[in-house]
Amino acid sequence: MTHEEFEAHVAMLLRDQPRSTTADLTDFAVAYWDGERVRYVFLHEDGQGALDEEFDLADYLLDQWDADFAIWIAEPHYSSRPELLWWLKAGA
Repeated sequence: MTHEEFEAHVAMLLRDQPRSTTADLTDFAVAYWDGERVRYVFLHEDGQGALDEEFDLADYLLDQWDADFAIWIAEPHYSSRPELLWWLKAGA
């Protein structure tokens, strides 16, 4: 699956979710819909699930995370993260 195909699939699923929802792609990265496109964020290393740093998926080799993404596509799971609304307002 290419970056574009994966992103289109994630976008389709996230557009219908509440604004504070993230797609929990891996135990270290999530995605959210910003109203225009999918954005990706690493989670903080402390394991508490806090948003840490935004990244561009195209900067990474998708095959590195292929197994994680395949699991997520087969059974998508999401989190409600009220702090995402604050994070967006703060300009991440």
